[in-house]
Amino acid sequence: MTRVAVVGHVEWVEFARVDHVPVPGEIVHASETWQEPAGGGAVAAVQLTRLAGDCLFLTALGDDELGHRSVRGLEELGVRVAAAWRPEPQRRAFVHLDVAGERTITVIGERMGPHGDEALPWEELAEMDAVYFTAGDAHALQAARAAKQLVATTRANEVLVPAHVQLDVLVRSARDPGEQYVELDPPPTYVAETDGSGGGVLKAGDGTATPWAAAPLPGPRVDAYGAGDSFAAGLTYGLAKGLSPKEAVELGARCGAAAMTGRGAYGGQLRG
Repeated sequence: MTRVAVVGHVEWVEFARVDHVPVPGEIVHASETWQEPAGGGAVAAVQLTRLAGDCLFLTALGDDELGHRSVRGLEELGVRVAAAWRPEPQRRAFVHLDVAGERTITVIGERMGPHGDEALPWEELAEMDAVYFTAGDAHALQAARAAKQLVATTRANEVLVPAHVQLDVLVRSARDPGEQYVELDPPPTYVAETDGSGGGVLKAGDGTATPWAAAPLPGPRVDAYGAGDSFAAGLTYGLAKGLSPKEAVELGARCGAAAMTGRGAYGGQLRG
């Protein structure tokens, strides 16, 4: 069996489906609302579970009602969760989903990732075919490096820059100003730069740039929440299976496209 894991964060997310995102001073009415555990680490862990049949998720959560509800919700989705409990409130987010299927996110609280000195099953990461990293400290990132393949997001730059850990693939969005590329030492072997409907570009350390096309949506567009995180999970799974980086990003593109056809974080995710 292909073995995969995620080291990262969770947000308790409240979704509201609206006609459009309100402009300053405007009141809009939601046609539908719901809540579920999500965020980049959680979404990737569920997608990897659906592709591989099992995924270990090392995370940190607030030791409050929403933190414990997050664990229960992820376990119900099949994820094997190992959590470090923190005294601060669980990080939350509010997401507007508009009629065009775009998501607009407000985050409440600091991102919580696990620390390498916390009592979590770090030794299992050495047995993994691939690990995806979204949050944690330098020791957690070093533990993740014991896997055969290590993928990370630029959202974790505050850890990636000082940790000096070799990444096999760094994932970033060309459209998201919060995912700017910064120089890493050592540089990642590849950078996968996504561009939504424009596909993306796989950049190798030797300067070679290989574009990939966006995958067609397998159904009507519902919302874009979690599409990028599902892409990263699909890419991670492809590397774990032994696919080439180009084949892995194409699998990631299929996962991202499928995610856009379902409700919220998990409704459209591709299954293995």
